[in-house]
Amino acid sequence: MLIIRRKKKKERERRIRKLLREGVGERDADKRRVNALFCEKKFYCPAFPPFCSFSSDLLFINWYNTNLIKHFENINKLNWFQMLRAVQKRCASTAPLIRPIQRVLVANRGEIAIRVQNTARKMGIETVAVFSDADRNSLFVKKADKAFHIGPPLAAESYLNMDKIINTAIRSGAQAIHPGYGFLSENAGFADKCAQAGLVFIGPPAQAIRDMGAKNVSKQIMEDAKVPVVKGFHGEDQSDANLKKKSQEIGYPVMLKAVYGGGGKGMRIAWNEAEFDEKLASARNEAKKSFGNDEMLVEKFVEKPRHVEVQVFGDHHGNYVHLWERDCSVQRRHQKIIEEAPAPNMAHETRLKLGESAVRAAAAVGYVGAGTVEFIMDPRGEFFFMEMNTRLQVEHPVSEAITGTDLVEWQLRVAQGEKLPLKQSEIPLNGHAFECRVYAEDTRKGAFMPTAGRLNYVDFPEDARIDTGVVSGDEVSIHYDPMIAKVVVWGKDRNVAAAKLESALARTRISGLPTNIDFVRRVLAHPEFAAGNVYTDFIPDHHEELFAESETPAEIYVESAIAHALSALKKSDAGVFQNLSFFRINVAPKYVFKIGKITSNFRTYSKCVISDGKDVTVRFDSENRLTVSYDGNSYETLLNDIEAIGDNEFKFTLEANGRRWSTVVKDLPETLMVNGVGQNEYATPAVYEAFDSLAGGAASHSAVAPMPGIIEKILVKPGDQVTTGQALVVMTAMKMEYIIRAPEDSTIEHIKCQAGKNVPKNAVLVQFA
Repeated sequence: MLIIRRKKKKERERRIRKLLREGVGERDADKRRVNALFCEKKFYCPAFPPFCSFSSDLLFINWYNTNLIKHFENINKLNWFQMLRAVQKRCASTAPLIRPIQRVLVANRGEIAIRVQNTARKMGIETVAVFSDADRNSLFVKKADKAFHIGPPLAAESYLNMDKIINTAIRSGAQAIHPGYGFLSENAGFADKCAQAGLVFIGPPAQAIRDMGAKNVSKQIMEDAKVPVVKGFHGEDQSDANLKKKSQEIGYPVMLKAVYGGGGKGMRIAWNEAEFDEKLASARNEAKKSFGNDEMLVEKFVEKPRHVEVQVFGDHHGNYVHLWERDCSVQRRHQKIIEEAPAPNMAHETRLKLGESAVRAAAAVGYVGAGTVEFIMDPRGEFFFMEMNTRLQVEHPVSEAITGTDLVEWQLRVAQGEKLPLKQSEIPLNGHAFECRVYAEDTRKGAFMPTAGRLNYVDFPEDARIDTGVVSGDEVSIHYDPMIAKVVVWGKDRNVAAAKLESALARTRISGLPTNIDFVRRVLAHPEFAAGNVYTDFIPDHHEELFAESETPAEIYVESAIAHALSALKKSDAGVFQNLSFFRINVAPKYVFKIGKITSNFRTYSKCVISDGKDVTVRFDSENRLTVSYDGNSYETLLNDIEAIGDNEFKFTLEANGRRWSTVVKDLPETLMVNGVGQNEYATPAVYEAFDSLAGGAASHSAVAPMPGIIEKILVKPGDQVTTGQALVVMTAMKMEYIIRAPEDSTIEHIKCQAGKNVPKNAVLVQFA
């Protein structure tokens, strides 16, 4: 029972002064865990028995949120009935539970579930996965110690079903639930339900989630904590007329933001009064659909802002630290693509002030666990509180990289009542780190359209940190986020780290769906990004350069044509990995391939058709000398170091056009992946044409079948005069179409095949005079 007794004014003030002097002295003030409350009426609340202590007329509550009383010294000026209502509201939250954890249920999916599983396993903690129908065979399910089915693919019926998840946790014997990020991670009701069920919620107190989830409340809390905030209106009068009036007072342009929003939804910029009504209606409509609430706040819009956020951590003992800042300014549709730590081009003095402000923000809400305080920063380096994400962030790996920490381990230790592992002075800032989010999306012309489907093949470099929840053959579901992986690198400085990210992305191979990899590589190569001049409108402001159509380099045609030739030869009896003398002895020395026209470097998955590309000729002049020709241009090429490196995979080294490079080829059932100067994928059924047979003896006197197959069409007749490269016969084999062409100018003497008939390998199809 919580009872607040009436006291006479003087007695009340005397006890408050004593409390300030003794109960909230230097040590306890730093901890900010004790409040003393007086009121004029009795009030009953059952929420706090384990966390309360009584004296004869004074109540102490070990709350984890001390924002109730804004200023102790002004407590006598408060309206006590208003304070009573605040007490009632705060008592509606169940206090967080602390207990040892031997088994944790991860209420999430994909790469974050695996991220938590890896650290938990390192700490000797068992993990429990929950999965929907769509995730039944996913990697995170297989890696868990236990796994439970919780419903259909629709998130509302599975990953957002609080009761089902809590019941599963109890059934599995878990002591705690880790919400990951997204889904239920910032749901105060879920945090309360966990505590009521006797489960540790690995996250902040429910009230901190509530306070930070309502943007108007959070802004007021930050103002009280002396954290810089953008000038704006966060009040209760939500009429359109009042919001318009406040916008005029603030001054255009203004940002209209949903009070309960997130993820860029319910946000609009009104550049002037003329468009205010339209933008407000649009923001309200989107907020209502996304969050069930159309309340808005209005803020001064900061032009060319940077999105800078600070990783903070708190424990149950009143300790708070920050782990430096991250810059997440490169975004599309208000969602991050590239994150880095620390922020580039920031004065150290600003960095320290930013961290101190973030710690004050965390302390103001009695924060526990991992959180992120987000700021916008103007071109002058002034920063303003934007919001607090009360969870672990997607981009947390870059903070781990520059501090040498494991933030999930910190979460698990703090949730069990341990103190923070490090003090502020012990947290290093070492080097620079980047993270790239690899999405399944079509980036052409800036569309950034998410895609879903099967990932035929995925392969990541071993010298980068890869956080992913997929393997070859997995599906990117229409029901969830299209992120495939996070590629994370660290270097001694920003330039080194950026070069490592470029290298890692160049060696990342994904088949089956388009990705944003090559677009990110264009961003990395942009001189303004290289200089660290990043801000939230970086992509739209540099749209022309980032999405410009570019001429395909000759090296891409060279490597692609040779990859096709070697792939075809690999399937012959001789094999591409035997001595290359068979090029001259057993195989016609000249081939033509249809290489799809690559109109932009970020077209990473293009099923080329015959009419969609260039005829590229590959002539083998000797064992390692080739000539590649197209559009009247010829490139003498040296081919070396052909090596098999896996199932249907090989690599080789080329030297052409004054450049030397290596190319890796993956031969998939329906496509050929070529990674070298470019990252391209070609549909093999239509892209390969044999100039001659693949095993033809006297190629100048006959054309033979390269493999067993069916004759589809005969395009010539006896007596016809044919020219070099002219199509003679069309045949199919292994679902691939082959066009047999004339090796030189000649006359047809005999046709040795019939349409619709099977022919064996090396069968003579056309005899020349």
